[in-house]
Amino acid sequence: MSGVVAAMRRTLLSCTFLAHGGRAAAQGTVFGTIGLGLAQPAYAADLPLLHFLGVNHQEFAVLTTALSLLGFSVVAAILLMRTRLRAARIETGLRGEIQGLQSEADRYRALLFAEPQVLIAWPAGEDRPEVSGDVSSLTGQESAHRILAFGTWLAPGAALQMDHAIDSLRENGEGFWLNLTASNGTPVEVLGRAIGGQAVVRIRELSSVRRELAETNHRLKALLQETEMLRGFAQAVPWPIWAKRADGGLQYANEAYARAADAANIQDAIERKVELLDSGDRADMERALSEAATYSARLPVVVAGERRFYDVQALNIGGSNVGMAVDVSEANALSDSLARMMEGHRRTLDQLSSGVAVFDGRRRLAFYNDSYRRLWGLDRVFLDSNPDDSSVLDRLRAARKLPEQPDFRAWKVKLHEAYRAVEAEKDTWYLPDGRALSVVTTPNPEGGVTYLFDDVTESLDLARRFDGLIRVQRETLDNLAEAVAVFGSNGRAQLFNPAFATMWKLSAEALGEEPHIDTVETWCKPLFDDAQTWRVIREAVTRIGNRVAVPLKLERKDGSVLDCMTMPLPDGATMLTFQDITDTENVERALRERNEALETADQMKVDFVHHVSYELRSPLTTIIGFAHLLNDPTTGPLMPKQAEYLNYITASTNSLFALINNILDLASIDAGAMTLEIGPVDIRKAIENAAEGIQDRLAHNHIELKIEVDPNIGSFVADGGRVVQVLYNLLANAVGFSPQDSAITLSARRTDHHVVFAVTDRGPGIPPEVKDKVFDWFESHSNGSRHRGAGLGLPLVKSFVELHGGRVRVDSVIGKGTTVTCDFPIDQAAHRNAAE
Repeated sequence: MSGVVAAMRRTLLSCTFLAHGGRAAAQGTVFGTIGLGLAQPAYAADLPLLHFLGVNHQEFAVLTTALSLLGFSVVAAILLMRTRLRAARIETGLRGEIQGLQSEADRYRALLFAEPQVLIAWPAGEDRPEVSGDVSSLTGQESAHRILAFGTWLAPGAALQMDHAIDSLRENGEGFWLNLTASNGTPVEVLGRAIGGQAVVRIRELSSVRRELAETNHRLKALLQETEMLRGFAQAVPWPIWAKRADGGLQYANEAYARAADAANIQDAIERKVELLDSGDRADMERALSEAATYSARLPVVVAGERRFYDVQALNIGGSNVGMAVDVSEANALSDSLARMMEGHRRTLDQLSSGVAVFDGRRRLAFYNDSYRRLWGLDRVFLDSNPDDSSVLDRLRAARKLPEQPDFRAWKVKLHEAYRAVEAEKDTWYLPDGRALSVVTTPNPEGGVTYLFDDVTESLDLARRFDGLIRVQRETLDNLAEAVAVFGSNGRAQLFNPAFATMWKLSAEALGEEPHIDTVETWCKPLFDDAQTWRVIREAVTRIGNRVAVPLKLERKDGSVLDCMTMPLPDGATMLTFQDITDTENVERALRERNEALETADQMKVDFVHHVSYELRSPLTTIIGFAHLLNDPTTGPLMPKQAEYLNYITASTNSLFALINNILDLASIDAGAMTLEIGPVDIRKAIENAAEGIQDRLAHNHIELKIEVDPNIGSFVADGGRVVQVLYNLLANAVGFSPQDSAITLSARRTDHHVVFAVTDRGPGIPPEVKDKVFDWFESHSNGSRHRGAGLGLPLVKSFVELHGGRVRVDSVIGKGTTVTCDFPIDQAAHRNAAE
């Protein structure tokens, strides 16, 4: 029980000390002043409690002292702990500052020794210096103390000057700056200063500095040259160039700017701040430059009263801006012209019969013409949607409009190689519907491919037919009897047939080498050497203009005769044909000789007839005259028998006289000596005169004459006597061939340009083999009729009618009769003009 009380007592005392101690500490008291004497008044109020606990005053004093010492120790420990923590924080801060100073010192050291140099520092009161830097660059050795032996690496005078300057610095703090020379001739700069109680000397080579200065000067000169070059370029270019300050004022301009802005010169443009662009364009440019670093636009600018287009480029540099304007008016005009030309090309392509499709670099349809749409039968809506190349091919394949392919994918990939090709490719597609298409794929310079489709079905068919014709012509030429050779415009033989080589005894192999016409001439001269003929052949082959066919006849040395023809061909070539006409020439020569003999005999006959006719006419005229005299009653009466004989004589002489006159007329016409006495001819009267002359013969043979003439037929211009003579001969001929108790018809009708006379009989007709001879002299055929004559009537009719410009036609049917028709032109003047 007492132990528990003692423990409680100690605990209570400790709590009381701590309470009072704490309060005392709060009130700023010092524990060192706590003692028994001082503590007692403070604890007077606690005496009843002490008595309650059974503690006397001495125990309490001892206890109080112990507790005071204990509290002091605790407080001291707390204060010591706080001091140590503060010292640790200070040490950490100092360590950080030291590290920062060390880093800064390293940076300064790196900056200091960025170039080769040496620092020598003598601390105050010390003779041993600190050396740092690249010692080897000055002394050639790595030893730091080698630098202090100035005489080893400096020139003798320089080393002494160096020693004096350092002594003055260390003793008196006098700074110095020396330019010395090393023993190897390198210039050295030495700088001495007193810094922070230390004597510091910096030594560095000037060779690197000079080199740096030289490089700097070189760069500066290059920069100046470049600046001058750029200035010169800016002045030389024809495009306006300018530079503006941040406030918008004009800082620089070239001559082109001054001219374009209508300024007197550059200075005037800068002083007056002449602007090239209008206010709206300038505002847009300034706004764009405030938002971005560059500005680019094509703007209209009025220069010298003319509106032109410029590509304006401006650049923002540190608040200022520079700009340049390039005149693109011509380029703009060319671009518009190119656009119009491309539109024209599009319209032209739209009119082509060839299908055209243009795919761009993305392989999408950019253009197609109507021929392309109709060729493939594609929908316009589908094509206007700009499908890609593969889609078009797939649609065509689905419609079975593309050539059948075993591997369509590989075929399409091969076709699309045109997008990467350099040159155009050509191919022929044979479609399932029997058509053949020529396909040309052309790569476009700007990317993509242009397809050109042509339906060559007919062309291929024509080509096949042409090849067949060529083969047929080749076979035909090879089997011709005529010799054929074709020489090109260059004078060389391009084609020949075997007959040509055989006719001229030439080698087919030699002719196959396309020899020149001169060479062929040399080969052919042994058979034919007429220089004039060969010159004509050479000119026909090599002539450029006035190319005409030239016929030639060649009589060769072997006695053969060739008919040669030079024929110009449309392609500039010349075809030579040679035909052996030796037999024909011989026959022609014989015929010619015979014809000449016949002509001579005929002329002799004509001459004989003329001579006999004139010789007979004179005595006949005498006979006729005496017969008329005897028949005249004034000469005395005649016995009946005498009168009958005299009538026979008169009739015979009249017939003979008419025959002789006919012969003389034919002879005159044949000699071209006959002239017509042109005048108006009454058609009805002419018919009546002709009929009157034939009345006795009509009555003798009991033949009726029927005249069919319009009463108003009128007249026409001709030789009246010859017209009557023509009608008389036609009637006499008809009476001679007509049977007794028959009728003949004489008709006349008028057309717009002719008067047509026709005489028809009912005689036996004219056989076909005789019809062509009825107009020949002295051709008389009775054909079973009573007709007897000299055969001069119809020849004389034909001659007279043709002399008037008319024509005679004979229509005859065997057993039914003959009709002779004569057409006389109404206007003889028109006939003569046409003849002339």
